Amino acid sequence: MASDSGDAPLWLFADQLGPHVWDTEEHAGREVVIVESGRALGRRRHHRQKLHLVLSGMRHLAEELGDRATYLRTGTYREALEKVGRPVVVHQPTSFPASDMVRRFRSEGLVAEIRPTPTFALSKEDFDAWAGDRETFRMEEFYRAQRERFEILMDGDAPVGGKWNYDHDNRESPPKGADTLGVTGPWTPREDAVDEKVRADLDASGYPMVGNDGPRRFAVTHDEATRALRHFVEHRLDAFGPYEDAVLAKDPTMAHSLLSVPLNLGALHPLEAVRAAEQAHRDGTARLSSVEGFVRQVIGWREYVWQLYWRFGRGYTRRNHLRARTPLPEWWTDLDAGAVTANCLSHVLAGVRDHGWTHHIPRLMILGNHAMQRGYRPGELNDWFSSAFVDGFAWVMPANVIGMSQHADGGRMATKPYASGGAYIDRMTDFCSGCAFDPKVRVGDKACPFTAGYWQFVHRHEELMAANNRTARAVATMKRLRDLEPLLEQESAREEF
Repeated sequence: MASDSGDAPLWLFADQLGPHVWDTEEHAGREVVIVESGRALGRRRHHRQKLHLVLSGMRHLAEELGDRATYLRTGTYREALEKVGRPVVVHQPTSFPASDMVRRFRSEGLVAEIRPTPTFALSKEDFDAWAGDRETFRMEEFYRAQRERFEILMDGDAPVGGKWNYDHDNRESPPKGADTLGVTGPWTPREDAVDEKVRADLDASGYPMVGNDGPRRFAVTHDEATRALRHFVEHRLDAFGPYEDAVLAKDPTMAHSLLSVPLNLGALHPLEAVRAAEQAHRDGTARLSSVEGFVRQVIGWREYVWQLYWRFGRGYTRRNHLRARTPLPEWWTDLDAGAVTANCLSHVLAGVRDHGWTHHIPRLMILGNHAMQRGYRPGELNDWFSSAFVDGFAWVMPANVIGMSQHADGGRMATKPYASGGAYIDRMTDFCSGCAFDPKVRVGDKACPFTAGYWQFVHRHEELMAANNRTARAVATMKRLRDLEPLLEQESAREEF
């Protein structure tokens, strides 16, 4: 679309906070409009700390821009744009509802121009050219194309080190007998008067919220994000890879970067992150397997999930291939960790309650695994992840939850359901030690709800799993279980998890 916007103000959403959005040649000197919409902020019950991060990010940017920024607190976005008094330029938002709203505003003359989203490495047009008419997608193919396109960890036409994928080196169990990984802790911001005012405003807001308040733990400005990135690369990246799938109860962050928040707020561009990591490998300060694992997360998985949000379309979150019908229990939605007996599930819920964050293995293999085994409604689960996690946004969760975690799309995202028994949790975490349940026990008072729940899940979906060569062996094993009938009876009546 040719520009007809002249010197129209630039309207920024809360996830468009970085200079790669507003400090560009095309936007040089433009007035910047930032809007707190009470209706948008109060529409769902978000984690309190997520609302804090969003408001802190917007207000810090307004403070940084000074007289260039017009900061409006209104009931709706429409009210704010009417106050501006002239049409604005905006970059396409990151959700279907917000994009629809912006198009309506364009038709009504409130928006002069809608420009492409600048907060991801790959454009939608380039993704569509790569994807063609595919119906099923495999991240590995996309990831390799991304590496080649952006020349990340490449030696000419070949991957650095001769291999594309170092997953095999990045699956170690947590160190035996250790309470923590023993690496330098993550960078954390220093709160200021902006944060103090955000906290007071949230206290008075009346917004529906869940989770505990707490000190701000994540970067929300570009300056903070670059410091957090530098700290991660210098002190934590080398240890990241081997233990990226491991979990220790007393070390919730392990060696993870905690950059998902500034990335998802648009405060940090993904190519900034991966190029800093690549340079650490070239400088000899971080092993290749760790750098490749981080690069895979950022320009592989994250970009892939973003593109598939649009590719899979509006109805994707209604997919329910496994016919899961159980509503999310209140102890889950209220983050009531005290109502749960299993150490792993209780601890992870407490982490979400206290921090609004856990890394990907607790999300997938504890929360997601439990939800799939018990048949929780995938659409409800998707909404919960989007609002209860500080890095949750509308585009982030569908492919992760509906596809990867719950297999509700019938295999468009993943070749098999990510279900497992307690043995996996025992191998990759330290939660099973001292738990009231035993991961080796299927029936009885000590029966692990993940172990018994896994076999109940296999039985419930026997036909589906028997037809998949990656899960057919589980069906054959289930049929040899001598205690299958009492197990199924026990799990159908289970009320304690």
